[in-house]
Amino acid sequence: MPRSVRIKDHWGEQRLFIGRTIFAGIAAVVLLLVVMGRLFWLQVVRHDYFTDLSQGNRVRLEPLPPDRGLIYDKNGVVIAENTPAFQLELTPEQVTNVGDTLRRLAAIGLVESGQVPALERLIRAARKFEAVPLRLSLSDADIATFAVRQFEFPGVEIQTRLARWYPYGDIAAHALGYVAAISEDDLKHINADEYAGSSVIGKLGLENTYEEQLHGTAGFRQVLVNAQGRHVDRLGSAPVKLDTRQPRAGNDIFLGLDIKVQRVAEESLAGHRGALIAIDPTTGDVVALASVPSFDPNKFTRGISTPEYASLRDDLDRPLFNRALRGAYPPGSTVKPMMALAGLEYNAIDPRATRFCRGYFTLPGSSRHYRDWKKEGHGNVDMRRAIATSCDVYFYGLADVLGIERVHEAMSALGFGKPTGIDIVGERPGLMPSEEWKRQTYKQAWYPGETVIVGIGQGYMLATPLQLAHAVAVVAARGHGFRPRLVTAVRDAMTREVKTLPPIAEPPIALTDPGNWQVIIEGMEMVTEAGGTASAVQRGASYKIAAKTGTAQVFSLGQNEKYNASAVDERLRDHALFIAFAPAEAPKLAIAVLVENGGHGGSVAAPMARRVFDAFLLGKYDAAPVPPPPKGAPPEPQVN
Repeated sequence: MPRSVRIKDHWGEQRLFIGRTIFAGIAAVVLLLVVMGRLFWLQVVRHDYFTDLSQGNRVRLEPLPPDRGLIYDKNGVVIAENTPAFQLELTPEQVTNVGDTLRRLAAIGLVESGQVPALERLIRAARKFEAVPLRLSLSDADIATFAVRQFEFPGVEIQTRLARWYPYGDIAAHALGYVAAISEDDLKHINADEYAGSSVIGKLGLENTYEEQLHGTAGFRQVLVNAQGRHVDRLGSAPVKLDTRQPRAGNDIFLGLDIKVQRVAEESLAGHRGALIAIDPTTGDVVALASVPSFDPNKFTRGISTPEYASLRDDLDRPLFNRALRGAYPPGSTVKPMMALAGLEYNAIDPRATRFCRGYFTLPGSSRHYRDWKKEGHGNVDMRRAIATSCDVYFYGLADVLGIERVHEAMSALGFGKPTGIDIVGERPGLMPSEEWKRQTYKQAWYPGETVIVGIGQGYMLATPLQLAHAVAVVAARGHGFRPRLVTAVRDAMTREVKTLPPIAEPPIALTDPGNWQVIIEGMEMVTEAGGTASAVQRGASYKIAAKTGTAQVFSLGQNEKYNASAVDERLRDHALFIAFAPAEAPKLAIAVLVENGGHGGSVAAPMARRVFDAFLLGKYDAAPVPPPPKGAPPEPQVN
């Protein structure tokens, strides 16, 4: 009989199902408890932490650029200030394709197409969250163009900033310098945090040298933004605490420069290429520093265009070149009083002894004639008369007696061949030759004939107009010189306290006989008297002027050639030079004037110095006060 077989175990299946159900229920409860515990941890225990995080997601940190310090002249006239201007800016993190955005902005004329590659490099070098200026100053037409198409350029905005403004345009431009947009190279040398929000930096002159003082310290503020990054007043009903750190404005600086005298100096040089430096010999303060032709620094402040810059760069007259500090020229006869002082100091000549000038000088054993400027000669002259009439023959012989090493030593003591140390960058040292210098430079020996021509400020010797002004200031102060300077005081932006900077005295030139100063000063006084080379400059003056004229050759003449100014190119004509101080008995101002290819110092450069003396000493500004700022000053923008 076959055995019965159970096919299905209902009780077993039921027990298995119940077991699984219980396990699943327990697992679900455990997981629910875990989730609830996690929610409790996040929403209760860690509530403050995640509140801070969420606050950070909707609060943006915006930099607050500092106001740049102002620049005043010696009378408290503002000559560099700040005015509101509209600026086009791009924030890199908000722009998907920077290159495409810049090209589209160029297509509608808001940036120059030639500047697109440079702007791309600048944006790549900047921090992603900081706005980068594309245009420093927008016109009303530019603002209107951008306003109607702003939706096409996410991440690009117009902001109101303070822009640098020079009320007197090109007057004193080479002394003040200018500010311009921060470049890619600038970013490598500055503290990015300190310049957060700033779009410009000093590039030249005082703006560059005193950048740290003028710039100030950046601040910041927290602002609420929505999901699109736009500013909003609030998010929800919960109050939000926003922090702000106010920026610290840059310090103001005060100059020894007088803008009224500066204007007279530049007007005197108008139509020429040249420089005029006026120094107070009692302090070293630079009262005027003119280099002509000049340029308008406001063009750089607002963002100079490529064609405008090319025009300045390629101009044959070089308006960007600071002739006062960087122009190195043969000083010509202006060094003769200093050469005379060297002769006295080394006891190489008696000031009362006369030398006969027949119109040329020859070295012993040589037939070469070193010609005097006066063909027929000056006859018998002593030291004072030689200075007054600028007798070349007298100083040829004096230089030969002294020798180049003693000439080098004496002239170096007066500041030739080295920078004066003025408080703006870019000064050139000039050149005071010596035997050692020639051996190192040309691998040649020094020849006696080279000493002869150095005696009248020609040959290898080169000096800047600033060096000439400094040297004549030292002579005026009888050896008690001061380092030339433009800045005389600084005003703290926070306390408004003005700190006066003391003059920096140089080591005095101690002569074996202090009376030697009087000898050469008397010779310089005779220059402006009857028979002197600048007698006309004294005419009608109520004060006494001590001076020396100079004419420096641009190219050499052959032994028997005669110079004819009308027969040579204008840029090959002689330079005109003039140094002077006044009043002679108690000097208050020392001046050096150089006019490139101007001809004779007495007839061309001397009248320029006289105008500056009259302006400074007598307040005569040709009845024309310093004009108010030109009408082209940027208007204050109206911000909605």
